[in-house]
Amino acid sequence: MRQHLEELLVRIRALQEEVEEAYRQAREELERQRQDLAGEFLRRQQAYKQGLLRYLAGARLRVVLTAPLIYAGWIPFLLLDLFVTVYQAICFRAYGIPRVRRGDYLVFDRERLPYLNLIERFNCFYCTYGNGVVAYAREVAGRTEQYWCPIKHARRLRGAHDYYPKFLDHGDAEAYRRELARLRRDYEQVCSLLDKQ
Repeated sequence: MRQHLEELLVRIRALQEEVEEAYRQAREELERQRQDLAGEFLRRQQAYKQGLLRYLAGARLRVVLTAPLIYAGWIPFLLLDLFVTVYQAICFRAYGIPRVRRGDYLVFDRERLPYLNLIERFNCFYCTYGNGVVAYAREVAGRTEQYWCPIKHARRLRGAHDYYPKFLDHGDAEAYRRELARLRRDYEQVCSLLDKQ
């Protein structure tokens, strides 16, 4: 009986090794297929890439003439980015306002798309930076406004930030005095989002 059990165990081990080898081969085959598909996907995307000379030759004159003005936006965007970063590092810490994570607003990924040429990649980088800095500054400004002046405007405001609906009604002096301290501390939503990340 003992010999029979040992023979069974040897066969079980051999079968386990055979199963492991089959899994290893299947994983390798799957990885090869994934790489082939990734390569094909990349080739298909690159087929849509427009060469620089063709891109420049097809550019309208007004686009070429206004490009320097557009790219001059780097200067105010850089200055705004620097100011907002220093501002919140000092002021938010002093007032106990949760800090805004700059990286949540500046997401650079489009400029790596294989179907974009060098100029298009630079444009995507520039737009990402400009819009990201503005969104970052808006979030810092919104948190600042909630701390210092959480009062709604008398007229309807287009494109209000996320904190605005919690603000106190325009002209409600009693609520302002009663609720200001609470609103200055009411960053639970922000803090819970930061905790989840």
